Amino acid sequence: MSPQLPADCVPPAPVEELSVRSADGVRLHVEIHGQPGAPTVVLAHGWTCSTAFWAPVIRELADRYLVVAYDQRGHGHSEIPPSRARYSTRALAEDLSAVLARTVPAGEKAVLAGHSMGGMTIMAAGGRPEIAERTAAAVLISTGAGRLVEELAVVPEAVRSAGLRRFLHRRLLHSRMPLGRVSAVSRAALKYATMGPDSPAGRVEATARIVHACPTSVRARWASVLGRLDVHAGLARLAAPTAVIAGTADRLTPLVHAHRIVAELADPQGLLLLPGVGHMAPLERPVEVAAEIHRLAAAHLSADPAAVRAPAPAPAPASASASERTVVA
Repeated sequence: MSPQLPADCVPPAPVEELSVRSADGVRLHVEIHGQPGAPTVVLAHGWTCSTAFWAPVIRELADRYLVVAYDQRGHGHSEIPPSRARYSTRALAEDLSAVLARTVPAGEKAVLAGHSMGGMTIMAAGGRPEIAERTAAAVLISTGAGRLVEELAVVPEAVRSAGLRRFLHRRLLHSRMPLGRVSAVSRAALKYATMGPDSPAGRVEATARIVHACPTSVRARWASVLGRLDVHAGLARLAAPTAVIAGTADRLTPLVHAHRIVAELADPQGLLLLPGVGHMAPLERPVEVAAEIHRLAAAHLSADPAAVRAPAPAPAPASASASERTVVA
């Protein structure tokens, strides 16, 4: 029997759904949640995920923000691009541009939050004026700007050869094996590769359902893009105040990525470390992720931070410096 989904992982009904065309004509599915007229937060999900991935975070934010979530091309309800040429970091940036142009009126700004490939989307879009003028701040979650295959930590270090580990990681990343139905084996594999060891069964189930729903061809084509990813140039041009969130047990984008991103940001707003959390931080620890998004929104988006009610407080932080904070589990 499949584990029951936690109530907050059930996707909430959007108040509005939009169909947005990107620069190359690919149709993107966009959902609007929360409070019309409230400050806007835009959420970009990661590889093999969908808007459903953000359900717990949306539930944390929707009573105080207008929350925009969209399916990356090929994912969820968005159109599957007809050719391999339409999978690229440039396409990701153009998709984000199209979503912002439709959902954030000229002269207004939003906080952008991106998980994994969604964070890479924000970095790839760095320096684009049409995006910069609509961005108040950004939050990059469980992501990297390059060297993804070289620094994956899925294959155990017991495999002593670094070359062999890179080979196995590349084979794993580019696998075209259909995932089929969610099973005990696939749950265990996904938990090991993408989540912290103490992740509850219901949240593992939510992750598995979302990942299994991604078409095999889409998964493989985006894997080719991620295998050669380099968005450092865009990261250097990302001028908005930007915070970074990372799980200490992330095997897909280990902490080296988070530290490198913080070092390269023009306006770093701190690194939030989540002990024992894997790659799926928004599903594993949605309260802390939402609180960090709120922190950036209150500081850089709302004209009157006191007017935006804060979410329930996360566990008290303890850290050695103001720029790096660790949430106590």
